[in-house]
Amino acid sequence: MIPGEKIFNKNILIAVDDSENARRAVSYVSQLLAGVKGFKILILHVISQPEEDYFLTSAEKENWLRKFQLKVDVMLEDYRQILIREGFDPNDIWVRSTLRYCPSLSECILAEQDKTQYSTIVVGRQGLSRSEEFLFGSISSKIVSHARNCTVWVVE
Repeated sequence: MIPGEKIFNKNILIAVDDSENARRAVSYVSQLLAGVKGFKILILHVISQPEEDYFLTSAEKENWLRKFQLKVDVMLEDYRQILIREGFDPNDIWVRSTLRYCPSLSECILAEQDKTQYSTIVVGRQGLSRSEEFLFGSISSKIVSHARNCTVWVVE
C-alpha cells in the first residue's frame, strides 16, 4: 500500500430509478463482480414527490405515497434478484428507498453515501442530449463533480 493512501471498503451504493439505464447499472455490477466474495451492495432509490400544492389534501398525498412506495418496492426487489441470480449472497444486498430530503437527487445520493461510507457509487447515465445536459445538468454528472472520498462508476 502507498503511504497516505485511503483504504476503500468493498461496499457499493447503486442509485436507481425505473429506467433502462439504472437496470444496466445493476446488471453491470452483477456481471463484473459475479462470484467475487466480500462485496456489500445497497440499492438506493430516492423518491421525488410532486410539489406540495399538487395534492388537494394530505390524505391524497399519503395515498399517492403509499401506492408509489409499493411500485418502488417491486422495482428494488427486481434489481436485488438480478444480483442474487449472478451469485451475490442475499445477505450482502440491501435495498432502501427514501423521500427526497435534499434540494436535488444528486445531493441526496451523495448524502446517503456520506452516511453509509460506501466506497463506490454506481449510477446509470441519464439519457439526456448534450444540450439538455448543458442546460439542466444530469444527476450522474453532478455526482461525478461533487463526490468526495469515493469512486463513481457511470454506466452507459
